[in-house]
Amino acid sequence: MFGIRFIKVQPTTYLMQYQHGKVVREGSGLSFFYFAPHTSLIAIPMESTDVPFMFEETTADHQKVTAQGVVTYRVSEPARLAQCMNFMLHPSGGSHASDDPDKLPQRVVHFVHVLAQAELQKLPLRQAILAAEGLALAIQRKLEGSKEVQSLGLEILALSVLAIKPTPDTARALEAQTREQILKEADEAIYARRGSAIEQERAIKENELNTEIAVENKKREIREAQMEAERAIQEKRHRIEALELAARIKLEETRKDLVALAAKNAKAEADSRAYGISVSMNAFSGVDADVLQALASVGMSPEQLIALAFQELAEKASKIGQLNISPDLLQGLLHSEPRK
Repeated sequence: MFGIRFIKVQPTTYLMQYQHGKVVREGSGLSFFYFAPHTSLIAIPMESTDVPFMFEETTADHQKVTAQGVVTYRVSEPARLAQCMNFMLHPSGGSHASDDPDKLPQRVVHFVHVLAQAELQKLPLRQAILAAEGLALAIQRKLEGSKEVQSLGLEILALSVLAIKPTPDTARALEAQTREQILKEADEAIYARRGSAIEQERAIKENELNTEIAVENKKREIREAQMEAERAIQEKRHRIEALELAARIKLEETRKDLVALAAKNAKAEADSRAYGISVSMNAFSGVDADVLQALASVGMSPEQLIALAFQELAEKASKIGQLNISPDLLQGLLHSEPRK
């Protein structure tokens, strides 16, 4: 009514009121009445904005890659942005009068595109598809120091490169090459495992041989110890036998001395007896035989006397014509017990 209007904006919107070419009111989250025929309103959103991007570039080795990511920014100096782009509202106070607010994200993406192009052209394909994090850091650092971004009064909050992908044909070629490399590494791992198994088997076999050698050496030591023990036993046995032989020799020598002494004693005894007999014979040499026989018959038993009588009869048998012997005499001789 009568050109008087009311406007109220969000706290994240920076509002500027111009009258006669001068700023009469500005700030965030303002609300006021204004006279529309003499007032121009500029509303600049100050909230953070996420702008996705995706573009195709060429690497240092002339390979096509597609970079995809998100850049986040906000308006930190709305007055400077208002001087570069048209954020004026319709006189009715509704939407913006131009499409510049829609062009701002495209400008930011354009800045990102230019910087990403410069960075990707420095890298070969293999490095480029793995350089997403490094590329994002480099682009964000350059954006923050860019004069174009500063002239628009923008603040870059974050920049992320989600993926850098080659063309499908190149991707298949890389996959095939990578697959072959993986298979090659798998084969090398199998060969290494086989080699390790062979080495372990060789070590086990060597340990077994060393164990057998150690066992044989131990057996040899045991045999040598047994032989040494047997030799010591043989030596002791020989010494015992030598001692026994020496004892026997000494015993035989003692026996020899004893036999010699016994022979000497027997000889002396025989000489003594012979001397006694010789003396006796010499004493009886002059005695008559009948006397000697009478002396010898002293102390004889009746049987011996009868035997001696028969002996004399036998000596004088030529002079005896007939001899009668009574049976009683013979019976007495037969039943008589021998004298002990």
